[in-house]
Amino acid sequence: MTRPIFDLSGRTALVTGASRGIGQAIAIALAQAGADVAITARLVGNLSETKAKVEKHGRKCVALAQDVRDVESCTCVTDKAAEELGGLSILINNAGFENVSPSLDVDEALWDQIVSTNLKGAFFCAQAAGRIMEKQHGGAIVNLCSLTSYVGIPTAAPYGASKSGLLGVTRALATEWAPYGIRVNAIAPGYFRTAMTEVFYENEDWQATMLDKIPQRRFGKGSDIGGVAVFLCSDASAYITGHCLPVDGGFLASI
Repeated sequence: MTRPIFDLSGRTALVTGASRGIGQAIAIALAQAGADVAITARLVGNLSETKAKVEKHGRKCVALAQDVRDVESCTCVTDKAAEELGGLSILINNAGFENVSPSLDVDEALWDQIVSTNLKGAFFCAQAAGRIMEKQHGGAIVNLCSLTSYVGIPTAAPYGASKSGLLGVTRALATEWAPYGIRVNAIAPGYFRTAMTEVFYENEDWQATMLDKIPQRRFGKGSDIGGVAVFLCSDASAYITGHCLPVDGGFLASI
């Protein structure tokens, strides 16, 4: 029987920042598609819910503590995930941080925290995974970019810089690592209600304003993004690399 092109059976994945929100949704979706999954967060205890939900689908799940701002942690945890799972086929660079602040008030510490988490951390996790995937003659990396990779958002200069940079990293690695059979793509989520973005959704006027800008007239949910990640990690996207897929209800298309 021919293997379905979206099937991830026999694949192994690492999802950073998987304790909640988009990271958790992607980890679960990969498990549903047949992959064994390693998940990370700064505090391993925060991963218990995600681990249980992954294992509910009969897949192996390894929970690991990781601070992606630390290069050694990026390397060691990626190597540990590969060791525990018996290889590494997939990396989802999801760990991220945002702190809304007027640009005139941004200090060096805030800039470094945001850029180190979202850009430096993603690059060095990709580097560690790329070394493993090169030896295995292939793999798929998916970086979580943002609408700020495409448009300017007030009070989000450091975040936008980090996510725009990550889109550039995605394209550069895709072209450099294609000969190794490694595909590198990205997802740009639109407006999803998560713990990191909850501060916005507490404002009902803001919600109404944003919904008017989204053609589908709703905010994103976890089930909207998991399938996109599965697609980009599966044989269904075998000839796609170096691209970023917005998952935004039509927001970018309408501006």
